[in-house]
Amino acid sequence: MIQTCLFPAAGYGTRFLPATKSLPKEMLPILTKPLIHYGVDEAREAGMNNMAFVTGRGKRALEDYFDISYELEHQIAGTSKEYLLTDIRELMEHCSFSFTRQTHMRGLGDAIYSGKGLVGDEAFGVILADDLCVNEDGENVLAQMVKIYEKYRCSIVAVMEVPKETISSYGVIDGKFIEDDLIMVNDMIEKPDPKDAPTNLAIIGRYILTPDIFEIIEHTNPGKNGEVQITDALLKQAKNGMVLAYKFKGRRFDCGSVAGYVEATNFFYEHEYGKK
Repeated sequence: MIQTCLFPAAGYGTRFLPATKSLPKEMLPILTKPLIHYGVDEAREAGMNNMAFVTGRGKRALEDYFDISYELEHQIAGTSKEYLLTDIRELMEHCSFSFTRQTHMRGLGDAIYSGKGLVGDEAFGVILADDLCVNEDGENVLAQMVKIYEKYRCSIVAVMEVPKETISSYGVIDGKFIEDDLIMVNDMIEKPDPKDAPTNLAIIGRYILTPDIFEIIEHTNPGKNGEVQITDALLKQAKNGMVLAYKFKGRRFDCGSVAGYVEATNFFYEHEYGKK
């Protein structure tokens, strides 16, 4: 039902300088695959095959990654290393990839709005690739959210409980439970002071958005730090209709931080090689 997943990928990745001076943070590898590859895998497993990227200056490596490298293909053709390209070849064969640029860094809301021409007039998924999510016991996070969308047909955000002392790093929701792990949102606050946070339920980088979000973003004034916040737009949507927050099943690694990136690397290494 949902065909398109949008990947906002225009940020500078300053927490990984100097590496991200020339390498997009979304291209940082977890073992042998970059973060963006994991995100596209998740979207495809959730039934989406149109991958739309909002990039910026210095992000050309993202386009090159989802393209054929004729020189490399020629060099390893017929060798024992050719199988290493199997996954990316399979993605390129079954998915379409489109790109646009966010010309100014004006927040996640503006980045999503920049992808309007790639998405069209339909509901779409959003993945922030530096939030790496896994669920060893079943469907991935975006696939879980698609099932909820099929029932309620409204915007959905993924949330998780976080320690109060870290709450100021997140958008935070409040609302009432309508099902197990599913909350009807009545308030959203972007990066609140811990003492002002209504709950410890923080939004992470997985969304399903209905297309009316674009018009709402267009009329949303810049908020914290002079940026157009997606939380402000979603709050307007919640007040005028319905937005759901979903406490997803699985685990999230904050690969936008060095500690989270190392934790994810260790987790995937153990999963891939620890049992051999």
